[in-house]
Amino acid sequence: MLLVYSLFLPLFAQPTWALIEGIYCGLENCYDVLGVTRDATPREITKAYRKLAREYHPDSNKDDPTAHDKFITIATAYETLKDEETRTEYNSMLDNPDQIYRHYYRYYRRKAPNVDVRLVLVVTISVISAIQYYACWYRYHEAISYLVTVAKYRNMAIEIAQDRGLFDTGKNKVKGNRGVKEEMKSFKEQVIRDIVAENMDIQGGYSKPDIYCILWVQLFTWPYQRVLDLKWLTLYFVNHTIFKKPLGREQKLYKIRKNLKLSESQFNYLEPHQINEYLDLKLWEKDSFDDYKREKEEEQKLLMANNAKLKKYKRWLKNHGTGRMTFED
Repeated sequence: MLLVYSLFLPLFAQPTWALIEGIYCGLENCYDVLGVTRDATPREITKAYRKLAREYHPDSNKDDPTAHDKFITIATAYETLKDEETRTEYNSMLDNPDQIYRHYYRYYRRKAPNVDVRLVLVVTISVISAIQYYACWYRYHEAISYLVTVAKYRNMAIEIAQDRGLFDTGKNKVKGNRGVKEEMKSFKEQVIRDIVAENMDIQGGYSKPDIYCILWVQLFTWPYQRVLDLKWLTLYFVNHTIFKKPLGREQKLYKIRKNLKLSESQFNYLEPHQINEYLDLKLWEKDSFDDYKREKEEEQKLLMANNAKLKKYKRWLKNHGTGRMTFED
C-alpha cells in the first residue's frame, strides 16, 4: 500500500519546481496562499481573500514587520485567481513547468499596457516620414549654402540678380546707417541664395525634397506603381518579345539600365550626355554591352597598372609578403 501511495503521490502533489520566481506568487502556490483548492469557485476565492486580508492587513498588525509582505502576497494571489484568463494561464504554468519562456511571455504580455498595434504603426510611419522630409530639406539647404560660396555660381547669380534689378532698392542710397547696411547685405545674400536654388539642378542625395519620397506617400502609391510596372512589362513582353517590334527610346533605356545593374533612381541621376553616350554605343544589345564592359575592364586594369601607390604595394608584397614581420613594419 505504501508503494502504491508513493507512486501516485506525484500525480496529485504540485512540485515546487513548477513555480517560477518573479511571476505570479513567486515560489509560493497562489492556491495555498489563499488556502483554497484548484477546484475552488470564484466566490470561495473571494471569501478566502477577504478573510485573510482582514487578518493580515498592515493597519491591524502594526507590530508585525512581516504583515505587509504577507498582505502583498495575498493580494497578488487574489489578483491571479480572480480573473478567469489569468487563472487559466497560472494553471497552465503549474501543469507545464518545463515551458518556462512561454509562461514568462504570457505573464509580461498581460502586464504590458494594452496598446493598439495599428496606432503604433501609424505613429511609427509618421515619425519616419517626418524625419525623412526634415533630413531631405536639411541636406538640400546644406548643398545650397555650399554652392553660394562657390565663386562661379555666386557670380552668375549676382549677374542674374542685377539683370532683373533685384538689388535696386531705395536702401542702396542710404549712407552712414549701419543697421540699414547690414539689412541690405542680408537681403542681397538671400537674393543670391534664391537664384542659386532656382537655377541649380541638384541630383542625388542632396536634391530638392520630393513628397513622393516620403514613406507615407510611397505606401499609398505602392499598389498603383506596381500596377503600372506590371502593365509596362506586359506590353514590353508582348510587343518586343513575341511580335519582335523594334525597341523605342524608353525600352532601350530600360534594357541599358538592367545591363548596367542600376536602380531606377541611380539611372535617373545620370547626366544627359552620359545617357546619350550609352544610346550611341547601343548598350541595350548584349554584344555591344559585352564589348563595352570588356573595354572598361581593360581601362581599369591599365589604370591600376599605372597607379604609383599600387606599384609600391605590389613591390612590398613581393619583397616582404603578408605573413612576414620585420622591423621595417
